[in-house]
Amino acid sequence: MSQNQNKVLKRRIARAYISSVVSISLVLFIVGVAALLSVNASSVANYFRENVRVTVILKQGVSENQAKALQSEYNKMNFVRGTRYVGIDEGTRELSEMLGEDFVNVFTTSPVPTSIEVTLNPEYVHQDSLSRVSSRLGESSFVEEVSCQQSLVESLNASIGKISAVLLVFTLVLLFISVVLISNTVRLVIYSNRFTIHTMQLVGATTRYIVKPYLVKAFFQGVFSSIIAAAVLVAALFALRSSFAQLFNMLNPLMLLEVLGIVFATGIIICAASTCWLVVKFINTPKNELYG
Repeated sequence: MSQNQNKVLKRRIARAYISSVVSISLVLFIVGVAALLSVNASSVANYFRENVRVTVILKQGVSENQAKALQSEYNKMNFVRGTRYVGIDEGTRELSEMLGEDFVNVFTTSPVPTSIEVTLNPEYVHQDSLSRVSSRLGESSFVEEVSCQQSLVESLNASIGKISAVLLVFTLVLLFISVVLISNTVRLVIYSNRFTIHTMQLVGATTRYIVKPYLVKAFFQGVFSSIIAAAVLVAALFALRSSFAQLFNMLNPLMLLEVLGIVFATGIIICAASTCWLVVKFINTPKNELYG
């Protein structure tokens, strides 16, 4: 092989190596996100469910003392996590902030009724449980209507399932791309060392002996890709901290270390397993096909 051909081959190997590292890093980043959601699945789901409010609208004429007494009864119920009394003045102020004072001033009397916002324990924020909860909250003669946001709950539960499915499909696609790129990289490396490998086989070198240096390179490739993916994952979490502070605070540091461990293990396994399989395959390939 001429010197120019050797330089061209080395550049191709370098480009293939960089492409495979980038692709594997993307795979590991998605794996990290999926693992983070899986490990913290209950906490994340509970966070969103705890933000679902059941609004109990009270009848006109119900006094503040009567409303507060009803609120105390609600707080004793086993499915209630917390309550908030919303008087006419507070409700009017919140409506003004949403729609503007000009809109609210159109009404001669306040269009906002007295209400109690009820936060449920997460295990009760399901479609079947909400109907029973609504019936229980509406038993009082003070209650005009119970609004339980069933459409929001249905959308929430469906979204959690869709996100998991999309992450799984995206991870599998990127995993396939990574294996293809690793295959191309290993193929180029073996092609550049084909005479050395052939000589080692002629003098009786075992497959294990030939594979070992490639596995060492694959190990470091997996570690390097894992470091990139872990750095991007941690950076993304801190970038989201300002927008989703409460969600970020729910993440357990020990669980984050567990996720990073999964990322590193996955990166090493992907690189080592793919490289080992491909090198053994090439070693067992007839010489006229391998070097042709």
